[in-house]
Amino acid sequence: MSAHENRLAKEKSPYLLQHARNPVDWYPWGAEALERAKREDKPLLLSIGYAACHWCHVMERESFENDAIAARMNELFVNVKVDREERPDLDQVYQLVVQLMGRSGGWPLTVFLTPDQKPFFAGTYFPPADKYGVPGFPAILEAVADAYKRRRGEVLAQAGEITQEITRVGALPEGEGEIGQDLLRKACRRLLARFDSHNGGFGARPKFPNTMSLDVLLLRGTLEGDAVSKESVELALDKMQKGGIWDHLRGGFHRYSTDARWLVPHFEKMLYDNALLLRLYVDGYRALGNPRFAETARALVAYLFAEMRDASGAFYATQDADSEGQEGKFFVWKLGDLRAAVGDDHEAYEVARVHFGITDEGNFEETGATVLSEVRSIERTAAIVDLAPGAATSALERARTKMLAAREKRPRPTRDDKILASWNALLIGALAEAGRALDEPSWIGAAEVAFAAIEERLVRDGRVRRYYMPGENEAPEERRGFLDDQAYVGSAALDLYEATGNPRYVALARAIADAMIEHHEDPREGGFFFAPDDGDALIARTKDVFDQAVPSGASMAAELCLRLGEITDERFAAHGRRQIEPIGPTAIDNPLGLGKAVAVLDRLVRGTVDVVLVGDPSGERAQAFAKAVFRRFLPHRNVVWVDPRRPETAEAVKVLAEGKGARGDDTVAYVCRNRTCSAPVSDVAALEALLDRG
Repeated sequence: MSAHENRLAKEKSPYLLQHARNPVDWYPWGAEALERAKREDKPLLLSIGYAACHWCHVMERESFENDAIAARMNELFVNVKVDREERPDLDQVYQLVVQLMGRSGGWPLTVFLTPDQKPFFAGTYFPPADKYGVPGFPAILEAVADAYKRRRGEVLAQAGEITQEITRVGALPEGEGEIGQDLLRKACRRLLARFDSHNGGFGARPKFPNTMSLDVLLLRGTLEGDAVSKESVELALDKMQKGGIWDHLRGGFHRYSTDARWLVPHFEKMLYDNALLLRLYVDGYRALGNPRFAETARALVAYLFAEMRDASGAFYATQDADSEGQEGKFFVWKLGDLRAAVGDDHEAYEVARVHFGITDEGNFEETGATVLSEVRSIERTAAIVDLAPGAATSALERARTKMLAAREKRPRPTRDDKILASWNALLIGALAEAGRALDEPSWIGAAEVAFAAIEERLVRDGRVRRYYMPGENEAPEERRGFLDDQAYVGSAALDLYEATGNPRYVALARAIADAMIEHHEDPREGGFFFAPDDGDALIARTKDVFDQAVPSGASMAAELCLRLGEITDERFAAHGRRQIEPIGPTAIDNPLGLGKAVAVLDRLVRGTVDVVLVGDPSGERAQAFAKAVFRRFLPHRNVVWVDPRRPETAEAVKVLAEGKGARGDDTVAYVCRNRTCSAPVSDVAALEALLDRG
């Protein structure tokens, strides 16, 4: 190492490499740091963040690059830096510390541990000096070190109590009450009580997309005809797309809004948000018929293909919020920027100014810059600038094109180019579904290419590793995956099977589920542990059932097992039920935190809609049948393909294929609800009638 590098210089993670030239004597998590802490009897200072995290960058600039603060960190602690995207198991365990201390979790996460990894104090961002009633980081360092030195007994007692509580909180929750057919009604009643009926979304500020909760409302609106639930989803999708959380030039969603109106975002773009929102906007289009939602989906995919796709065909993790040391600088606009971008195209200037609300005052942190949002519809904009609507639309498109070209010349935010299995799987499944729903076969092809890249580099004997870096042909074995990696990739395989009819995807989903059950399931108490049985020994092995920014790995694991039980082998279903049934009452009481669990429970209680397509899958009629199915929003749906010329296609989905043959060379379809199947139909109109019968 050079004099200006610490141990992180040897790491692969872009986040860790960002800190490789700090004067802090950083260690990656591992035996070397833990052994030194024990040898020197020093507490560990554990700092967890991720590459696109704005406040992580702020704390680095203010404290970790400060020579005096770094010197005290090095003197008093063994300092460990962790990328939460590499090690979500560590993040999951130690986030609980902040919450148990009565504070909100988040990043950067700052935790002080005994040498045996037990936490005794934690927080998130600390300023470099006392500010806004928050102690400065230097004062925290001195107080924690003094307590560890002079009040060791108290520290160890607190560490023991916190560790015991983490173990308790990390267990499978069991509520009281029955799970019945009214679970969606009960859950949605609670969700609607938190819904912002003016701006859309949940709560006030900051405001996150909360896609799993919107999924639940869309389920109720579709399955039970609840108009308020439907209207709420439509409002949220409309307001998000018109707000500043949506990138109006390139497409794609930023992480969250700092205000209640979706206007000023936290600017990082995360692969998982865009994957979840792609599926939600496609579902919203199918359920609600709003063409803008399909347009949003197409623009979102265009962004992902243009800016987030690796040479292997898989997708990068994140894009940063900051550029040139400032959050949002890449994305915001002043009137002078607009004039420079569009040149002498006066109509484009006026339409963009009015439509996007670009003013001298701006709307972004008193900088005079404006976060773009759809302040006025194109029709109202046309009236204000005295143009015909068609001319205004054309002028807006010219402005967008020129503004994007100008923005591309700005210094770009950095990108975390890890290829994460779980987040890629979310997008692969969404692309497969969206490609079928919007008749975009190239999207399905892109999903297959991305899946092949993940499978080749990360899947071994049914076990999914966590991530690979660009240029790697295979991820190292020690990058063991976690529950979300297994459950998401298995689910993506089934989504690809439904879109393509290729039975190898079912076989792979089965292999992943078998390995997941072997290495993650609790055989005594039921449920799935987040970390595998051969992972690092941490202070607790938790079963986290709550959704975070992504669906709970436990709920996704349950859904994967249920889906496999429904189509290929009924033994899988029992494992799904052992996970999801005990948490039912808790999920109904807290649907904002357990939205995915509510959706899986509804699948279990309500049953599925199963469509069996029998015949040549490449034939015109089979494809017409598939279009009829995927055009509709059919919650809790299975689609299986049986080619009479290939017995393995029926064997792959034998639960649903049994007893369903073709009429000679004819292609037919069956629709089954709760294992009661229709007679075979051989024309699209008859299939559509069965699908719409409900």
